[in-house]
Amino acid sequence: MTQTSSVAAAGESALPFELVGFDLDGTLVDSAQDLADAVNHALGEVNLPPHSLEDVKRFVGKGTRVLIERALRADDALTDEALARVLPLFSDYYARHVCVHTQPYPGMVDALAALKARGVRLAVCTNKTERFTLPLLDTLNLTHWFDAIVCGDTLGEGMLKPRPEPLQAMIERAGGGRCVFLGDTSNDVEAARAAGVACVAVRFGFVDEADSLGADATLAHFDDLVPLLAGWPG
Repeated sequence: MTQTSSVAAAGESALPFELVGFDLDGTLVDSAQDLADAVNHALGEVNLPPHSLEDVKRFVGKGTRVLIERALRADDALTDEALARVLPLFSDYYARHVCVHTQPYPGMVDALAALKARGVRLAVCTNKTERFTLPLLDTLNLTHWFDAIVCGDTLGEGMLKPRPEPLQAMIERAGGGRCVFLGDTSNDVEAARAAGVACVAVRFGFVDEADSLGADATLAHFDDLVPLLAGWPG
């Protein structure tokens, strides 16, 4: 999955990180509308009311099961039976509509190209399962940028951020080296801390309180990513 950039230009300096890792939803791509549509389709099939886009954004972060648990809990309808019924309804619909409205955040692709031009390897670590992640990245023509892609089920059941193992696996599979990880939730920051890597919280993701997450830095736009990393202390 490695791509060697052909756009390296004279005067471009090396960065202090060999690897830059990214969360997916709310970090690399804005997938909120497609997730909300799938959640509300599944709820409607069992005669439950829909949730707003902003509500669904708050439900995202710890994988599909927790997403549906949070949606059902918000309707005071969370039972084992309801979860068992709604979860496959969501999954089947979302698998067929994984990239209807989803788009990369502005400046993201250019930022990936700029990082590659400086010899940096790139990777993804997401709690989204491979069933959804890999087709989504393929549809958006993003897969080729990444040296490793670790999903919510890559390492087996329960191996999700904020546990450090997914990030550790991402780093190992991408070739090791000093890493910085970008994400939009406490799961991302806590996983980075536990894995002993630097972290950046993005301001444009699904969580509004980037400053409260305890990251080493925050990012308002992908245009600022290379300058942020180039000026990283130490």
